Amino acid sequence: MSSETPVKQQSTAAFYGQAVASFAVALAATALGIFNLETDAWVRAFLGIAVLYLVTSSFTLAKVIRDRQEAGQIVSRVDQARLEKLLADHDPFQKL
Repeated sequence: MSSETPVKQQSTAAFYGQAVASFAVALAATALGIFNLETDAWVRAFLGIAVLYLVTSSFTLAKVIRDRQEAGQIVSRVDQARLEKLLADHDPFQKL
């Protein structure tokens, strides 16, 4: 009987660096755009707070999605281990 172990996908350092750089550039460009708006300070402040709220809620959403996916994988692994134990303990030639 072969046991299938899921391959853990891991990001490369280059992908991680690109994601961090992309986030930094997007956040800096948005902040620069808000700062250079020709409008009242309260409008710029409101937009700045809205961007910060959007960023924090995006991180929270990503974490919740990741946690749900990991929980599903753990349940699947536990179920697979139970099935493998049942199959290993079963003796089809055992007399009842």
